[in-house]
Amino acid sequence: MIIPESNRGLVKGWLILGVACLLFAGVLAGLLVVSRTPYVQNVIPWLDFFHTALVVHVDLSVLIWFVAFAGVLWSMYGDSSMMAPGVAALGIASVGALVIAASPFVGAKNPLMNNYVPVLDDPIFLTGLGIFFVGFVLLVARSVITLPILRTLRDRAEYAQTRFGLSAAALVAVVAIACFILSIRSIPEGTRGLSYYELAFWAGGHILQFMHTMVMIVVWFLLARVIMPEFRVNRWLSIGLFGFILTAAVCSPIIFLIYSTESAAHREIFTELMEYGVGPSVVVSAVLIVMAIVSKDKAPDTRHLLAALLSSISLFAAGGIIGFLIEGVNVIIPAHYHGVIVGVTLAYMGLTYYLLPQLGYGRPSYRLAQLQAYVYGGGQLLHITGLALAGGYGVQRKVAGAAQGLDSIKKLISMGLMGLGGMIAVIGGVMFLVVTISAIRGKG
Repeated sequence: MIIPESNRGLVKGWLILGVACLLFAGVLAGLLVVSRTPYVQNVIPWLDFFHTALVVHVDLSVLIWFVAFAGVLWSMYGDSSMMAPGVAALGIASVGALVIAASPFVGAKNPLMNNYVPVLDDPIFLTGLGIFFVGFVLLVARSVITLPILRTLRDRAEYAQTRFGLSAAALVAVVAIACFILSIRSIPEGTRGLSYYELAFWAGGHILQFMHTMVMIVVWFLLARVIMPEFRVNRWLSIGLFGFILTAAVCSPIIFLIYSTESAAHREIFTELMEYGVGPSVVVSAVLIVMAIVSKDKAPDTRHLLAALLSSISLFAAGGIIGFLIEGVNVIIPAHYHGVIVGVTLAYMGLTYYLLPQLGYGRPSYRLAQLQAYVYGGGQLLHITGLALAGGYGVQRKVAGAAQGLDSIKKLISMGLMGLGGMIAVIGGVMFLVVTISAIRGKG
């Protein structure tokens, strides 16, 4: 995996943006704990700070971190043309992320916990989100041009499958952008508040998960190649895996012609499209990698990467399985998406460890990095297991405190397991930042 010198600045920039967003999201996570602590919570000056901070935490640690890592990979494997738009995309996205991060501290309020991109219904936050969206559009436009799908399809060079997967992911991002625009244009007049943003982000949010999944599979293959230098994926199988997801995504705008944006059918079809359009490729990819890990020799000094890869596959699989248990609106839903999201995050954490010395930073502590992957992955597995059990016992989603109705020992134990796992996962998240920032500062 060689990073061209001409692209190195962009790769570094997107990686630093992603890590910075995770760092600030971690600070907000700490404030979330404080804001719910008896007595201490009284010194928090913001009204409804818990939900306000939660909105920004989710957008930084999922939306922006995931997009930034896609920027890392598109910049690594795209050609070095159109550098000015590439730098502009990074700069604009960074400004948007900064405004989003600062918004709770300069008066932004009115948190709305809609799906995929929760928002503060406030001009400050929405301005930041709009700026970030412009940066994302510019990033995607450049990536489609610098990683043209037909050229990557014909490519026979090393890492050709990687380039094809990333090129296909960029095209899926174009479809997601189109779905966001189609959704906003078709929202019924007079729709406001939570209903408006739920409709605005539902379709595009689903398709954006296609992109994230494709990039994650690319990272799985890259990590497997580093861990097992002889690891290869058949060219036509790789084209089939990414092509299947791409085809499902490209067909999605047709749904707008058949069902209105506010209809139940529209929501259900996008949900089913994501379930069946992504699932088969993920399963095949995971099976290929696990079979290779069992049977092949490992390269030295890659145990930390193996820990991240195995934890990523395990969490993504657990989240996917839990998704089939969803019935009604309960905490099985967040158990599902936390598993999937953390699966993606762990893959990106593992590749970050590999990229740091390649980019001229210090070598991360292999021992601490390995421990971090298992602590973070293990904590999250406990977290989603507790949520899934609690959902089975009827604990509802998006409620807190007495409203949770923890009136039985089963509910209490399940939510206690959720809390314990969450605390362990927070420790794992802090460990990632410690390892990464130490390496960036040359103290690996």
